[in-house]
Amino acid sequence: MKFPPDVSADVIERQFLHALRTSERSEWPYRTWKLKEVFPIELCTGILTLPICPAFLGDTDGTRGTYNDQRTFITPKLRAGFQCCQALADALQRPSVARQLEAVCDIQVEGGYLRVEYIQDINGAWLEPHRDIPEKLFSMVIYMFHGPESAEWGTDIYDADQKWVARSSGEFNSATIFIAGPATWHGFDKRPIVGVRRLMEINYVRPSWRRRDQLAFPDQPISLG
Repeated sequence: MKFPPDVSADVIERQFLHALRTSERSEWPYRTWKLKEVFPIELCTGILTLPICPAFLGDTDGTRGTYNDQRTFITPKLRAGFQCCQALADALQRPSVARQLEAVCDIQVEGGYLRVEYIQDINGAWLEPHRDIPEKLFSMVIYMFHGPESAEWGTDIYDADQKWVARSSGEFNSATIFIAGPATWHGFDKRPIVGVRRLMEINYVRPSWRRRDQLAFPDQPISLG
């Protein structure tokens, strides 16, 4: 028996497109789209069993940029080593996915680049209220954690005055999409993490993105076909 099981880009594409088409849009406190059952369980299994240890960071300043060298991105090297990473990147690079994201989110993505980060937060991790930079054409966070404590591990949402107003549910294999803007404040208030808080952030980024080493296909821009 092969473990983790292989999963095809075709299956990932179909399930993700369905999740995107059936997403629920909310306007408060800023525009977001909520998705459920984003990826096939075979892909989730493959990602969660990647032999990548969480980074033991100690105290941080509430930003991810301070430990860039210890972050995990789906790069050509990771794609070559793990079938699930290759299949996921292939699916998200497809014109059908780009067109659907463009239609649902009312954005222009052609010419951008795919960026996928696999995040494993452990106890002590936190993120200060922040807004994504405009170089990210869209931001999607997919929750892949589980366990008795994980109900409290969703993203914290703040209003335009950076006042806490809500927390996403963090339901397994659900996701939130938003477009960076002046009021899109979000973060992760410091609280106990018993286990590992696993999630993925997926973006299309502008051609001006400087960290080419973070891109899934550094030489292949997004095309609408």
